[in-house]
Amino acid sequence: MTGFNPDQISLPHANNFIGGRRVAGRGPAIVVRRPSDGRVQAELDSVDSDQLTEAVESAQRAYRTSGWAQSDPRARMKVMRRWADLIEADAATLAPLEALGSTRMLKEINAWDLSYTAETIRFFAEWADKVGGEVAATTPDKLGLTITEPYGVVAAIAPWNLPLVMAGWKIAPAIAAGNSIVLKPSEMTPFSIVRLAELAIEAGLPAGIFNVVQGDGRSVGDPLVRRPEVAKVTFTGSTRTGAAIMAACAETGPKPVTLELGGKSPQIIFSDATLDKASAIVARAITLNAGQVCVAGSRLLVQDKVADEVIDRITAAFNAHKAGPTWAEDTTLGPIISDGQLDRMDGIVGRAIAAGAEVLAGGGRATAPQEGSYFAPTLLANVDQKSEVVQGEIFGPVLTIQTFADEEEAYALANDSDYGLAAGVHTGDVSRALRATRSLEAGTIWVNRYGRSNDFILPTGGYKQSGIGKDLGREAYMANLKTKVALIEF
Repeated sequence: MTGFNPDQISLPHANNFIGGRRVAGRGPAIVVRRPSDGRVQAELDSVDSDQLTEAVESAQRAYRTSGWAQSDPRARMKVMRRWADLIEADAATLAPLEALGSTRMLKEINAWDLSYTAETIRFFAEWADKVGGEVAATTPDKLGLTITEPYGVVAAIAPWNLPLVMAGWKIAPAIAAGNSIVLKPSEMTPFSIVRLAELAIEAGLPAGIFNVVQGDGRSVGDPLVRRPEVAKVTFTGSTRTGAAIMAACAETGPKPVTLELGGKSPQIIFSDATLDKASAIVARAITLNAGQVCVAGSRLLVQDKVADEVIDRITAAFNAHKAGPTWAEDTTLGPIISDGQLDRMDGIVGRAIAAGAEVLAGGGRATAPQEGSYFAPTLLANVDQKSEVVQGEIFGPVLTIQTFADEEEAYALANDSDYGLAAGVHTGDVSRALRATRSLEAGTIWVNRYGRSNDFILPTGGYKQSGIGKDLGREAYMANLKTKVALIEF
């Protein structure tokens, strides 16, 4: 599929999924707008408090009685593999549904998002029969066992920026480990996740193991994580919201949390890097999904002797973008998720310019073929290290540039942030690359590349205010299991 008419995509009214079926919410209706053109997409029917209770109790009942947690691990694996196959086979439905109300371009969803989501499910399915308990070293007259068990009901809150991909990160390890889950997607991108749940039932997942509840954070997200039946919480989103969730879990538990939070990630270009390649990577790392990615490389640190050449290359790449709707084949820069976010971004850039920042590219809203929320790829020089534009997460295609003389200065600038989600290093010197991985305070460091691969074995998660715990990798699977110990005396 190369494009579609957005007005021909039908959205069913019932957009909650409880106990294996679609359910119309009885809570307040939420207006959902298409960021590509600003038009009303639908009214989302959120759950009321009774329906939230129903969803959590459905998950708890399914965990206890469906046999999913106690089933042959390879049987769980087979169901999840079928689910992954159905996701890929359902591209004609899922891809337009995802593109319609999100910032993800249709061509990127077809090329990456759907297969990546399916592969995430396959990856965690494979862990189902690979992890068990251990026999401890004890005295010969005893047998010590460490036994792993699922938590039970896991509550998940997923973000709007990559709806299917981020939901997959939450759902797949929890379900593969034998848990049931209640997922609240963002109220701005709610619809594709319900289709994902329908496909899970079609694949053979027991009803109630995967539930979807719609609503905003205050009326649905907060009471969800506070439910006493919820044994674990996983969240991706802002640092402020993550802190509130952590506090709620402490008050009502305590219960473990996995938090993947904000970022203000540096990209460092040394003078010995291949500059054309490095510049292209840096430009894409801040314009991918219009910069609305938690690991977006939003701070460029470039060695002073090559700064002019790098600036020229990145400016040209920025100016070549064409803003447009997610469903248009020729779009290279998608929309910002909402007018509110666009206004916030415009304000941050405007204040930076007023404080003396030099605009090398962009600097404001972008023009597009129709109404919508678009921001031009922006490169700002002459910025103060302590300023809002350097220290705060903007979540848009805004890149600041600063120069450095040597490694020590580069690492000092890179680490001068409350965040520590990711970092990029571009160099031809392998020793320097290794020194950088030791010196940079970030959970993920990419060298001569920037962005995720399909190496699902590599966990992701941040340092400092960028989160607690890991998504992906063995770590994510193990985070959905608790342990008990048995000591048997002969």
